[in-house]
Amino acid sequence: MAREQLHVLTALDAAKTQLYHFTAIVIAGMGFFTDAYDLFCISLVTKLLGRIYYHENGAPKPGNLPPNVSAAVNGVAFCGTLAGQLFFGWLGDKLGRKKVYGMTLMLMVIASVASGLSFGDKPKAVMATLCFFRFWLGFGIGGDYPLSATIMSEYANKKTRGAFIAAVFAMQGFGILAGGMVAIIVSAAFKAGYPAPTYQENAVASTVPEADYVWRIILMFGALPAALTYYWRMKMPETARYTALVAKNAKQAAADMSKVLQVELEAEQEKVEKFGREKGNDFGLFTKEFLKRHGVHLLGTTSTWFLLDIAFYSQNLFQKDIFSAIGWIPPAQTMNALDEVYKIARAQTLIALCSTVPGYWFTVFFIDRIGRFAIQLMGFFFMTVFMFALAIPYTHWTHRENRIGFVIMYSLTFFFANFGPNATTFVVPAEIFPARLRSTCHGISAAAGKAGAIIGAFGFLYAAQPTDPNKTDAGYPPGIGIRNSLIVLGCVNFLGMLFTFLVPESKGKSLEEMSKENEEDENVTEFRSQGGNDIRTVPV
Repeated sequence: MAREQLHVLTALDAAKTQLYHFTAIVIAGMGFFTDAYDLFCISLVTKLLGRIYYHENGAPKPGNLPPNVSAAVNGVAFCGTLAGQLFFGWLGDKLGRKKVYGMTLMLMVIASVASGLSFGDKPKAVMATLCFFRFWLGFGIGGDYPLSATIMSEYANKKTRGAFIAAVFAMQGFGILAGGMVAIIVSAAFKAGYPAPTYQENAVASTVPEADYVWRIILMFGALPAALTYYWRMKMPETARYTALVAKNAKQAAADMSKVLQVELEAEQEKVEKFGREKGNDFGLFTKEFLKRHGVHLLGTTSTWFLLDIAFYSQNLFQKDIFSAIGWIPPAQTMNALDEVYKIARAQTLIALCSTVPGYWFTVFFIDRIGRFAIQLMGFFFMTVFMFALAIPYTHWTHRENRIGFVIMYSLTFFFANFGPNATTFVVPAEIFPARLRSTCHGISAAAGKAGAIIGAFGFLYAAQPTDPNKTDAGYPPGIGIRNSLIVLGCVNFLGMLFTFLVPESKGKSLEEMSKENEEDENVTEFRSQGGNDIRTVPV
C-alpha cells in the first residue's frame, strides 16, 4: 500500500524544467568531461611514451611500451576507478552527496596535474610516477560516477529525469572529443616548431627531445575543467531526498529546495519522523529483504555494465591498433614521433565527432520517450550485429578499397554503444534503489563495469596480437588476432542483451515508486486495517 509522499519530494517530481536543472547538468557534467578526457587521453600518448623511453638502437620499428608497462599504464586508472566507485559510493550514503562531491573533484585536479610530472628521467621512474598518480586520478574519477548520477537523479523531475542523468553522462563524449583536439593542437604546434625526419630516415632524430613535453601537457590539461567547477559544486545544496529520507531533516530539505525551486515548501518533520519509526524500509544492503526486493535488479545493473565495458573500453583504448591494422594510420616507421600522435588523435577525434558524441545525445533525446529498457536492448543488439559484421569478413575490410566501409561500421558500433547501454547502464542504477543505498548500489554497479573495463583493457592488449609469433609487437606472446578478438566482443555484447531482461523500466516513475520507499510495511498496513492507530513512541 502506497503511503503519502512528502511535499518537498512531490514538488521536485512535478517541477517544470528550470535553470537549476541545467546548472546541475553542467556542474555534474564537467566532472564527467574530465573523467572521459583523463581516462581516454592516455591512449593517445602511449605510442609516444614507447618512442621516448623504450627506443632500441638499430630496431626496424620505433620503441613500444613493454607488455607489462603498457598494461599498467592503460589499466591502472581503471583499478583506481573501481576502488573509488565502491568507496565514495558507500561514503555518499553515509556522509551525504555534497560533502563527498568536493573531495572527488580536488583529488582529480591534483592527480591530473601530478600525472604529468616525473620523479627522474629514467623509464622506470617515469612510468612508476605516471602509474601512481593515474591510480589516484582514477580513484577520484570513480567517486564521480555514483555521486553525479545520484545527485542528478535526486534533483530531477519525474518527466525528464532520464534525459537529465543521460545529459550528465553525455559530457563524456565532449571529454573524449576534447582529448583528441588538445592532442591535435599540441602535437601540431610542436611539429611546426621542431621539424623531424621519419623513423626510417633517422631513427634517433625522429623523436625530438621536446616531444617529452607533449604527453605531459596533454595529460595535465585534464585538470583545467575540473578546477573551474569546484566553486559551483561547493555551492550546490544537499539533495532533498538525502536530507529528508536519510538524514531525517525535513526542515533543511524544505529550506534548500525552496531556494532552488523558488517556491514556499512546508517542512513536514512529523511525517519524516513517522516514516522513520515505521519498519520495513530500514533494511541494509546485506539483508534478505534487500535480496528479495532488489537482488535481481542489482544483478541486472552489475552484469550489463560489466559486459558492456569489456567491449566498450577495449574498442576505445585500442582504436589506434585497429586503425593501424587496417592501414588507416600509416606504419609507425614512416612517421616521426609527433606525426604519429597527430594522426592517432585525428582518427580518434573523427570517430568521436561522427559517432560517439551523436550517440550520447540521441539517448538524451529519446530516453524519456521510448524508455531505458528499449534503448539498452536495441544498443546491445546492434553492437552485436556490427561487431560480427566486422569480424566474420575481416579480410574483406583490410583491403584498401574497403577501409572506409570498415571505419563506418566501426563507428556504428560506437554510436549504438552510446545510443544504448553505455548511457542506460549509468542512468538506471541511480533510479531503482532506495535513497539510503542509492549511491552505494550505483557504485557497486559502476565498479562491476570497471572490472569489465580492466578485462577489456588487459585482455584485448594480448588477445589482439597476431597468431604468427613473427608479427607480434615486441615482448608480446602470440594472440588470437583482431578478427577473433572482435568475434569474442560480439559474443559479449549478445550476453549483455540477454542480461538486460533483468533490469526494470523506470520511465515516468518517481524514485520512491521504483525503490518502493513509498510503500508501507505489510505488518503496519495490516495493523491499520484492523483499526490500529499510527505507531507512536512514548516520550521518556
